[in-house]
Amino acid sequence: MIEIATSSTTTTLVIAGDLDLAERDQFPEIATRVVGLRRQLLVIDMCRVTFMDSTGAAFLISLADSGRKRGGATVLRGADERDLFVLEVCGALDLFRIDRDHRCESAPAPSAPTAHHPGG
Repeated sequence: MIEIATSSTTTTLVIAGDLDLAERDQFPEIATRVVGLRRQLLVIDMCRVTFMDSTGAAFLISLADSGRKRGGATVLRGADERDLFVLEVCGALDLFRIDRDHRCESAPAPSAPTAHHPGG
């Protein structure tokens, strides 16, 4: 599932589930909508992406490329190392700004220190 949210300067794509060949039928419509919004910044939230193949990578690359052609930027937020590796293998990692400071809501919170209970 891909949701589109906008502000005055930013379009945000929130992607959940697989971003792969099985989902490709929706890519052209989403790309058309994103390009039509003409925002300078595209943020792609990948916190809930479970799998991305080269088809999904090609979709992200096409979005970033069309944004760059009109002077915009594309930020990847919440992409895991596997997703970044796929983009790197495609030779396209430099099309994206990587938000390494973002912490996904679904990420487990750091463990709190536990009290030591004798005999337990």
